[in-house]
Amino acid sequence: MLAVVGFGQSWNVALAILNLCLISSVMSMGLNIQWGYAGLFNAGVMASTAIGGLTAVLISHMPVSKAWSVGGTSLFALIVFLILTLSVVFFIFKIFKRGRKRSFSIALVILIGYVFMRFYYDQATFAIEQVEPAKTGFLGGLGLPIIFSWAAGGFAAAGLAWIIGRISLGLRSDYFAIATLGISEIMISILKNEDWLSRGVKNVTGLSRPVPYEVDLLQSEWFINMVTWLYGVTDGEIVKTDVLREEMQLSAGVIVKLCYSGLFLIVVLTILIFAVRALNSPWGRMMRAIRDNETAASAMGKDVTSRHRQVFIIGSAVIGIAGAMLTTLDGQFTPGSYIPLRFTFLIWIMVILGGSGNNLGAIIGAFITWFVWIEAEPASLWLVENIDFFFTTNSPLILHLKEVAPHMRMILMGLMLLLVLRFMPKGILPEKSSS
Repeated sequence: MLAVVGFGQSWNVALAILNLCLISSVMSMGLNIQWGYAGLFNAGVMASTAIGGLTAVLISHMPVSKAWSVGGTSLFALIVFLILTLSVVFFIFKIFKRGRKRSFSIALVILIGYVFMRFYYDQATFAIEQVEPAKTGFLGGLGLPIIFSWAAGGFAAAGLAWIIGRISLGLRSDYFAIATLGISEIMISILKNEDWLSRGVKNVTGLSRPVPYEVDLLQSEWFINMVTWLYGVTDGEIVKTDVLREEMQLSAGVIVKLCYSGLFLIVVLTILIFAVRALNSPWGRMMRAIRDNETAASAMGKDVTSRHRQVFIIGSAVIGIAGAMLTTLDGQFTPGSYIPLRFTFLIWIMVILGGSGNNLGAIIGAFITWFVWIEAEPASLWLVENIDFFFTTNSPLILHLKEVAPHMRMILMGLMLLLVLRFMPKGILPEKSSS
């Protein structure tokens, strides 16, 4: 299908779809670890993706020195009061016995700590957001190579998952799903409104990338010689020919996307290898036993809640890596683009379509789902344009079909999911039975 797009549209489009399919494959494998291995219904995939994307900003963007100079002291004071408040609360919890005295003391300490933290927080954020808000207005990052953010995004998403797990794991599965969905929306709301951290709706642009820029390729001698050799012309002719100049620009785009594809493919294969080894290990068999019958697993001495928390953290870390990869590919962080349809429910369709519990199935489901999602609109427009000979040019039906063509992806996605659930309820590649 990608080859058809390459020959029919362009190889730049085909490779762009391929790269997004690879990133979606990582997200799909992360969710498959949670649902396919342990039966955890995580409705907050978007939160792990977003925290991974934010980590890419915090790792790769250059620090805004002026913002640190005007708000750094207040932020440091905020952290000090946070640590002091937590330390005193822990001390009271250990010293006093359970009762009204301990509860009142803890509440009083938290209230006093909150007042001081809120004062320094408001002071710091106001000063930071006033520093050239059109260009910066936030703290920036560490200025490190962005490829480091992929691992850091996994750790950040794992940390968030640990917090969510401590709060909501142990509840009934439907309560856990509602909790993860709610926490995901809270996370997105924070990213949209905390300008000092993520620039909010103003977005962070111009992030570094681990592959060459097209402009640099067009000025590279080896690239010019390669394109010259491919088209069989001399160096002098290539400058004079507009067609060849356009081909050079297209070729530069292809080279950049191929570099991304190579990096993403390494990540996908690495995670796939570890995921398959984990699934076939005693740990994987234990997780499937817990998934199939929690009561029996608990009777055998397994700590179900602890194991659920463990697999939830691992799966979220994988999704966080994909979130950092996506920000790297886009070259910008856009909090407003994180919507449940794209970053939660579409990922669920990938897992269900490919086969829950099967890692390779999750990858295939990601490729098919994302390809259909992207190509549904151009395919619908092509179909409408090729049946218009039955109607006049200004036919109301043709005009209507062209207008609703972008929405065909919804219909095709629903139809595809219904057909798979009806005829292949376990997915295209069902989970292999261990018996």
